[in-house]
Amino acid sequence: MIRLLAALALVAAGGARAATIDGEVRQGRLVFGHAERWEEIRYDGRVLHVAPDGGFVLGIGRDAAGELAIEVRDDKDKVTTLRRPILTQDWDIQRIDGLPDKKVNPDPETQERIKWERSRIQAARQADRAAFDWQAGFRWPATGRISGIYGSQRILNGQPRQPHLGLDVAVPTGTPIKAAAAGRVTLAAGDLYFTGGTVIIDHGAGVQTLYAHLSRVDVSEGQAVTAGQTIALSGATGRVTGPHLHFGLAWYGLQLDPAPYLPKAD
Repeated sequence: MIRLLAALALVAAGGARAATIDGEVRQGRLVFGHAERWEEIRYDGRVLHVAPDGGFVLGIGRDAAGELAIEVRDDKDKVTTLRRPILTQDWDIQRIDGLPDKKVNPDPETQERIKWERSRIQAARQADRAAFDWQAGFRWPATGRISGIYGSQRILNGQPRQPHLGLDVAVPTGTPIKAAAAGRVTLAAGDLYFTGGTVIIDHGAGVQTLYAHLSRVDVSEGQAVTAGQTIALSGATGRVTGPHLHFGLAWYGLQLDPAPYLPKAD
């Protein structure tokens, strides 16, 4: 019904494009849509990969505002713009005290290390494959108490920091961590400053998942993995206050909330 209404609205506006945006458009979420085989979809200067069944996906950042605008170009080079308002969220605030000062205010040498590691992560997040493993959905990489949620802003030792951009699952060190979906490993690092043992898996069309604070990494970069495959063991590496898994979802590096795409917990 949503797709039909969107198509009728386009016709009424003077266009006859079949492309649709399916479902709501909300801060920190993936946005799903459908295009016909003769349509090219552009968003934020990027041509999106379209699956054989017409499905496409993009991401909306935590602090995005206003409206989403997607360009649809047909085989006659006619362009139509799909527009949807971006729904806002209320974010939580968390305070964490007692961290070692070096972890809150790194020294210059450590800052250089952080800069290099961030460039490595960013490169891994720019994987651009015409693959569509994300269409099969996601499973929990581990189950346990949720100790941190997406979008919350952490105040470390009284100092505001960037928002928490993932989901924390409190599990003991050594818990098997499983791939949330099939894909290809773009980062397998043993000990990054902030995230410790870290794995990033690319699921195609810009969609990636991240697994952090691992005590052991069992995959290598470039390796293909299947959904549910054990890729690592959980731990307390990097900047943490205790053992847990930090699980992230991203679209070309834009970090999103994984919670809405996971099965309901028992």
